[in-house]
Amino acid sequence: MKKPIVIDADDLAPAAETVAEAAPIPEPNLPQTAAMQRATQMAAARPGPLMRLTLWALGGLVAMVLSLAIWDFVTGLFARNWLLGQVALGLTVICGFALVVWILREAAAIIRLGRIDKLQARAADPLALTERTAALKISTQVLTLYASRDDLRLPAETLRTQQSDILDADALLAQTESALMAPLDAQARREIEAAARQVAAATALVPLALADVVVALVSNVRMIRRIATIYAGRSGLLGSWRLLRAVASHLVATGAVAVGDDMISSVAGGGALSKISRRFGEGVINGALTARVGIAAIEVCRPMPFRALKKPRVTSLIKRALTGLFSSG
Repeated sequence: MKKPIVIDADDLAPAAETVAEAAPIPEPNLPQTAAMQRATQMAAARPGPLMRLTLWALGGLVAMVLSLAIWDFVTGLFARNWLLGQVALGLTVICGFALVVWILREAAAIIRLGRIDKLQARAADPLALTERTAALKISTQVLTLYASRDDLRLPAETLRTQQSDILDADALLAQTESALMAPLDAQARREIEAAARQVAAATALVPLALADVVVALVSNVRMIRRIATIYAGRSGLLGSWRLLRAVASHLVATGAVAVGDDMISSVAGGGALSKISRRFGEGVINGALTARVGIAAIEVCRPMPFRALKKPRVTSLIKRALTGLFSSG
């Protein structure tokens, strides 16, 4: 039991008579989120028309210089040695063929992402919850989208046999979401937890300037690309950058990279880690914001909105991701 405390009234400072005379309230020592904010703003920044024209002209100039350099190199080898010229020509043809294949794969990935966007818009239409014909069309399109996925073969076959027995539109969409989206959501959660853990560890342990920004940007790009691969197949390099910009633009527009909402500051910033080490507190919050980016990526890449299944929460993801990461410290 604590002993009573005696306070001398003469030692107390006089109370302020007005609000203006009151002493300022000290700012809470919350970790900052500069790394995630700067990384998100960098990804969301859209170049202006002049910058796009400059980049297009620069890309064309570089392509011309490389083409002429390769042409001069191959023709010079032919002039010196016919056999070496043949080898250089063969290697050039192989590189050109690989470049064409890469361009086609990138175009196919962008088309695939466009199909996901259209399917997501149809599934989000309230009319699909009331008309069974529209719900059945959406369910069939989702089945067709994942027809080649071996990990979804068994739930897809079960759903295909149940389609004719489900008469309600909302029940059919709920069954489709539960059967096909639940395994994919679990994979996406694991990717988010891994990315959040990496960003948190880099922020807390790497003291180099801007290193946490680079790690946050690279980790988020990799996470968004893997999430897109889970839901839509291979996204490609250009498709991944498009998704990153879409997610970052949404986060910046809604102010979701600010500390304070979704209880991130109370769960991470005000915890014991921020009191022991400011860098650890920043790492936890940057990891939590990475989890928020991952949730936004799920919503962008998922062909069906969250109705029957619960949307992942930042607090649960960050707790699972960071369990044991800073416990030894």
